Amino acid sequence: MAADRLDLPRETRGVRLRPHYDPEAFGRLSERIARFLGTARFLVYMTAFITVWIAWNTLTPWRFDPYPFIFLTLMLSLQASYAAPLILLAQNRQADRDRVQAEEDRLTAARNQAEIEYLTREIASIRMALAELATRDYLRSELQHLVEELRDRVPERRSG
Repeated sequence: MAADRLDLPRETRGVRLRPHYDPEAFGRLSERIARFLGTARFLVYMTAFITVWIAWNTLTPWRFDPYPFIFLTLMLSLQASYAAPLILLAQNRQADRDRVQAEEDRLTAARNQAEIEYLTREIASIRMALAELATRDYLRSELQHLVEELRDRVPERRSG
């Protein structure tokens, strides 16, 4: 009874009605297309294609799309209807990447802030410890005062 076991995958039954596709591969393809649609190269290719199309259908006797250029309009509409969702998909993927990057930047900034605060506290404690530390000049002056006091108290020995 493999159907009763939860640790085994079910066997596929019947025919799949939906085609299987890799969303990541499709997303990468849509980004490549969207990047190409946003280039000057695409504009030049599209302008050349439309110019040749119109010239062919107005200047040659072998016209397959006469003056109102209905077929050209249909093709451009079809291209635009596919380009818009592909561009939106690419923008959504970029927004997702930007969101992840912003979160990583926020975490990095928080870590940096915590480190800066720690180092600031350490520097403050070192300054406080140094303020209590006797300097060389202070020690010299104190020793000099002690030597003077000792000289005043002890009578001078005269050698004779």
